[in-house]
Amino acid sequence: MSTVAVLGLGAMGLPMAHVLTADHTVRGYDPTPARREAATGLSAVCTSAREAAQDAEVVLLAVRNAAQLDDALWGEDGVAGVLAGDGVVLLTSTVGIEAVRATAERLVAAGLKLVDAPVSGGPVRAGHGDLLITVGADDEAYGAAEPLLQAMASTLIRVGPRPGDGQAMKTVNQLLCGVHIAAAAEALALAGSLGLDQALALETLQAGAAASFMLGDRGPRMLQAGDEGGAEVRSRLDIFVKDMGIVNTAARRAGLATPVAAAAEQLYLIGQARGLAAADDSSVITLLAPAAVD
Repeated sequence: MSTVAVLGLGAMGLPMAHVLTADHTVRGYDPTPARREAATGLSAVCTSAREAAQDAEVVLLAVRNAAQLDDALWGEDGVAGVLAGDGVVLLTSTVGIEAVRATAERLVAAGLKLVDAPVSGGPVRAGHGDLLITVGADDEAYGAAEPLLQAMASTLIRVGPRPGDGQAMKTVNQLLCGVHIAAAAEALALAGSLGLDQALALETLQAGAAASFMLGDRGPRMLQAGDEGGAEVRSRLDIFVKDMGIVNTAARRAGLATPVAAAAEQLYLIGQARGLAAADDSSVITLLAPAAVD
């Protein structure tokens, strides 16, 4: 058994932490008191990130963005200075290629290793160890983290030897996810505008060539988006504001036009501007045809 500190006990961090408790000592921390209170079943829930990371062999980071990554490692409660010698930072978040490569350089200078391992699949799959994880790491770092990665993933793919390679693959993944959600919203909004029963339309679409994971997963929640209180929040809209920003920034740096991804990003930005940042991302359907949502 190794000692693992999980920093970030939100929708993804907490179920990943629970999966790891089967074979490891897991100390958790989140800056939000309510999340710490909800984190039952771990070996320990600590009152600071440094307490959780003290002498841990691995620190798993489940943060929202590059700013939180930087703060978790080098901020006021940053953990880079308290990790065990030759320790491993296992980053499971989507924060962008350049941010990860810059972070890796700083960690290497401090004698630490970074495993770039963004996850995909959502909270339910995270709780079952059923995630897709794409990894960028050298042989030594990957070997140290592989037992944890195997526990969390049903599909584990090492896409390259450098931190940032995992982010690159996740960026491609998020392009499709963001576009598929936007396309699903357009399709169901159109069905409603044409007078069709949207639930029946969703069932029909999922039976044919137009089916997709995002249509099947987000579609039912899109049909609830017009209800009082909206759909259950399983994936916040502002996550795709961040992720589609990463996608289009990466494409511009590569000199590649991504007109469909750019259009999808604008839809999420409009949703954020209209107060939907903390709503489920399925709520984008209400921006297209509010009256068409049953």
